[in-house]
Amino acid sequence: MGSAEGKVAVVTGGASLIGLAIARHFIAEGGRVVAGDRNESLRSEVEGALGDAGQYLSGDVTEDAYLDRLVAAAVEGFGRLDCIVTATAIFDDEGYASTWELWHRALDINMVAAARLTGKAVPYLRDGGAVVYVASVSGSASQPDRMVYNTTKAALLMLAKTGAQELSPDGIRVNAVSPGWTWSRNLEARYGSRQKADAFAAEFQPLGRMADPEEVAEAVSFLLSDNASFITGANLAVDGGYGAIGPEALGQARKKHEPVPIADETST
Repeated sequence: MGSAEGKVAVVTGGASLIGLAIARHFIAEGGRVVAGDRNESLRSEVEGALGDAGQYLSGDVTEDAYLDRLVAAAVEGFGRLDCIVTATAIFDDEGYASTWELWHRALDINMVAAARLTGKAVPYLRDGGAVVYVASVSGSASQPDRMVYNTTKAALLMLAKTGAQELSPDGIRVNAVSPGWTWSRNLEARYGSRQKADAFAAEFQPLGRMADPEEVAEAVSFLLSDNASFITGANLAVDGGYGAIGPEALGQARKKHEPVPIADETST
């Protein structure tokens, strides 16, 4: 009997490799899923992966009517709603030159949509429901050329904390996961091969590679399950050690087979 046996989840960003892995893992654990994404071109791939235990709805998460459809599809189609997972994100970023429109759309997609969907689901999640926001290590650290994305992910982490407090009287747990560099459609388009992508990630993640989407899905599955019944307001890093190291990249030390020099060599 799987950890999601009999449960129903709504997963946004369901056509991304991470979102799809989360949906497939939930189904493998005995659950059913309504997966949402704006990418209609990937419908056949997603529907094929979900099978009879899933449904795919395309739309814009910044529209209330679409969020209402996702909730209704779970409740009316599968009879209940137990879990919410949000994995939508855009990466448009022009730093301080970013327009009002860019800022607002990034915030709406990366954070506000998660809050809106959660609020709509609350009546069905009471007494045992769980919410997981897919955040990022980028929400906890600054990175070059990533002002907008990092700020929105930091806001999402705070949403998980405040949501955990607000929804605790309803018996609803709210947590976040923060993936590091993880194999995705975008990275496949950029690097072409997993080998090249792993070589890049090895500069920043001590485990020396990209994460697999399924590894993020495992963490999400745990936080949704009864095994995490006393965990709320937490942020679970799935980052291969990214957050554990200092600002120096690992690459130069590995190439030379020697430790990175200590920044401040004053003795104590």
